[in-house]
This record gives sequence, C-alpha cells and structure tokens, in this order.
Amino acid sequence: MASKSPRNRAPSVKGRRTTARKPAREVVSKRAAKKTASMPDRDRANAPGLATVRFYCQGIGDAHLLRFEKSDGSPFWMLIDCGIHTSILNGNRKIDEVVADIEACVGANRRNGKKPRIDVIVGTHEHWDHISGFHTAREAFGKFDVGEVWLGWTEDPEDPQAAAFDRFKGNALTALQGAQARLAGVADDGHMAMMRAGIDGLLGFHFGAKGEKTRAAREALVALGNGNVRYVEPADKPITLPGLPNLRIYVLGPPRDESLIAVRERKSEMYGLGASSRQADALINAFGASSYAAQDLATPFDADIGSDLDRLIQGSAIDTDPAERKASKLLTTSYLAKDEAYRRIDNDWLGVSSDLAIQLDNRTNNSSVVLAFEFIDSGRVMLFAADAQVGNWLSWQNVSWKVDGKTVTAHDLLARTVLYKVGHHGSENATLKQKGLELMVDKDLTAFIPTNKDDAERVRWGAMPFNEILDALHRRAGKRVVRADDAWLLNGKAPFRTPSGSIQRVSVDPDKRGLWVELDIA
Repeated sequence: MASKSPRNRAPSVKGRRTTARKPAREVVSKRAAKKTASMPDRDRANAPGLATVRFYCQGIGDAHLLRFEKSDGSPFWMLIDCGIHTSILNGNRKIDEVVADIEACVGANRRNGKKPRIDVIVGTHEHWDHISGFHTAREAFGKFDVGEVWLGWTEDPEDPQAAAFDRFKGNALTALQGAQARLAGVADDGHMAMMRAGIDGLLGFHFGAKGEKTRAAREALVALGNGNVRYVEPADKPITLPGLPNLRIYVLGPPRDESLIAVRERKSEMYGLGASSRQADALINAFGASSYAAQDLATPFDADIGSDLDRLIQGSAIDTDPAERKASKLLTTSYLAKDEAYRRIDNDWLGVSSDLAIQLDNRTNNSSVVLAFEFIDSGRVMLFAADAQVGNWLSWQNVSWKVDGKTVTAHDLLARTVLYKVGHHGSENATLKQKGLELMVDKDLTAFIPTNKDDAERVRWGAMPFNEILDALHRRAGKRVVRADDAWLLNGKAPFRTPSGSIQRVSVDPDKRGLWVELDIA
C-alpha cells in the first residue's frame, strides 16, 4: 500500500481478548459459489482502466465490491461497506449470503491454501446499515486476508476533534435510549406514537437487532486491518495504489468544518419543495459538556433542580420535606385526575428527543467518507457518496488538489463522473441540485441506488428513494438508473444497451436471486 501518513495509526487494542474462530456457516452451495465467482475470470484485454463494481442488493444497506486490474494482470479488491438495517427481515442471513458471495468471488483464484485477499476495506461511517456485517459475520470475515482498512478522520481515536464528536454521539445515544424507554410507557396518543416510531427507526441505524452498538461493528472492522488503518480526509493528497498506475482516489468527505457537518438541508440545493425548518441545537449543545457524562442524560434538568415525578406520585417515600408532601397531595388529587389530563406536561419534554435523534443522524451521515475514483487515461470518475447529506456536499466546494501542476476541484470531478453511487438510498437531502447532480454532465452517467422501496415504506421512509431525485437522475442518466429492487435484476435483461459509453457489461447473479448487479466500467 501507499506509504503511511501520521494518521495511518492503529487504535490501541490493549486488553483485547482473542478466541478461536469457529467455521462460518455455509450459505451457498459449492456449485453456486463457483458460478458466482465470474469476476476474476473474464477477458480484460485491451481495456485500460477497467473496473468492475458489484453492487449488492440486500435492501436498506450498502455493500459494494470493486475490482481493479493491476499492471501484472492480478486483481486489486476493494470493499466499500457491508451492512443492512435492522428493519430488514432476516437481515443477518442476507449479509451472510453477501459475505459468502464476496469470499467466492475474491477467493476464486487463490492457490496454495492462501486466504482470499481484500486489499482495502472502507467503512464510510458508523451506521448499522453500512458496517453491521463486520460484526454479525465476523467469523466469515476472519477467513480474509485484509491489506488495509480506511475510515474517516472522524473515527481516529488520536484526533481531538474526532474524540469530541465521539463523545457527542455516545451521550446522544444514551439520552435517546432513555427517551425511548420513557416513550414506551406513554399512552399511544398519536403524537407520541409517531415520535416513538421515528426514534425507533433512527436508532435502527445505530443498533443491531440484538442491541449491539455500531461501535462493536466498527471495532470488528478495525481488527480486520491488523494494525493497518488509514484515517482519510479531504486534506490528503490523492491516493495512488501500487500496481494501479492508472488510478487516483480523491477523498471528498468528511469535512472538518463542524458547522457543515451539522447541515441537513438547504432549500435551494434540494429537489422538490425540500424541508422548511432547521432543527434546534439547544439540547445538543448541553451534551458537549463532559460534566454530564456521569448524570442521567435522559433528564430535562440538572440533577439538583426539581423533584422526581415518580417519587412524588408514590407519596409514601416522602417523609421529611413539607413542600414535597404538599406537591405529592396536589398531584394525586388534581394533576393525575382523569379530567385534568390536559394539564399534564411531564412527557412534553420528550418532544426535543426527536430533534436530537435527527441531529445525531445528520451528523453521522455527514461524517461519511466520500471517494472519487479517477481513471487517469480517460479522465472518467466513479463517485461513491455513502450517506453524505447537504453539509458534506457543500464542503466539497472548498476542496482542491494540485496534481501534475494542475488544480483539480470537486466540480471538475463531478463533471467527469460516469458512475454515481447515489447518496443515502436516494433520500431527499443526500443528492444536491446545483452543486451536485446538475454538475454531473457526462453523457455516459450511470447511477445505482441501494434501496428497496417496500422495505423503506415498512419503516415509514416513504421518501426513499425520493421521487424528485429519481426524476432528476433519469433526466441525467436516462434508463441507466439502477435500483436494488429493480424487477429486471431477477432476469438479467437490463433496460439499456451494452456496451454503452462507459458501461462495457452488465450482469446479475446467475441464480437470479437479485443478490447483486455488476457493471464493468471503462
């Protein structure tokens, strides 16, 4: 790999306990594994700069396997994310199928008992639907030889700004778990029920079905690197890789500007009507104080203010304070009376938890690693935007690199993009308009959206993918907009012709399960 910068450090692993690995459960038959491992065996003669991208279609989640041709003819493998949202039925089993397919594909040509090698694994950000597989399928991933792991600077344990962001995420999750528990006991009155459903859905990005935190998945991914971890950011020089002289990789995100990490929306840059309100930051600012770490972060006030409502309602626990005895009597005779229910405000403070949930989600999405892959001979670019939202995209406007005496900007890379992995499953604030999609002017543009709309609707995300963004993508790419739930993935008959410009070939998994769609890009 390229020489390491000071940020290419392995986090401390003191006290890590190792255990013997059990054999991973077989998910596909040997015959199916042999059939699915077609990628390394195709004739790639006279195709400089050719890349093959296998997009997995597991529902709401990202997993993308990239293969590049090295100078000596051997493959260079890169995996970008591997996860699925907890709302997906049998999600862990689907991820097992994905990982088994990756093993069959990457290991198809291995000899002398060597492990199948993935040269780079990229974890774009700390959301369950992007990195869960590294935890739930960790035994299967243990079969791989991994060259290097790439994470955003936001995950660097030795970066002070990253450490502060990490504290915010931890405190916010603690508070939201407390709010979630309290909401579970609140009457199902419509407003609170909607809030409870929204928080449950958002927390699904941070926890697994068994309550595992994304931190466990991130640490499992870090462990795969065996000390070879690279923390990337836009300030880095374009990355070049040994054996791939025709490839440069630009890091567009995550931004360092904290004000941009917080930006969820900008009406002028969003398709459709866009959102109309900015979420409040008051509670979030409070979580920045380290003194809150030992307190109950689900309470609305400091510990020395007011009295605990449950204690007052019990009454019998109050035996010394006359004011509390009076308050307890008032509660039981008036405040808790059935015909006085409209006076109650003890659950109203939970309303701010929805703002906190959205802010946590936005900041995590905006911390996504965004990569632009440039083929030097043709100038064509592949853009993988992870879940980058408005703030991340806006930060690209201030990014540039000096390459061979010339200045390369994000605008330039967007203009030459021929493959766009659509941001955040096609949601309304994850593909910018004037400073995003409208800059992608190449006539050969192709887009892939890792979304199953039926799955999204089951968890009340009816706007994934967002119709106005779908329309805009079709205006730019025509029929070359591929979705993870497209019906044609079951029969392999693409609605567009190939070869066509940058797309040399399209294929789907031979068992017609809709597990993946694969594109050759030149």
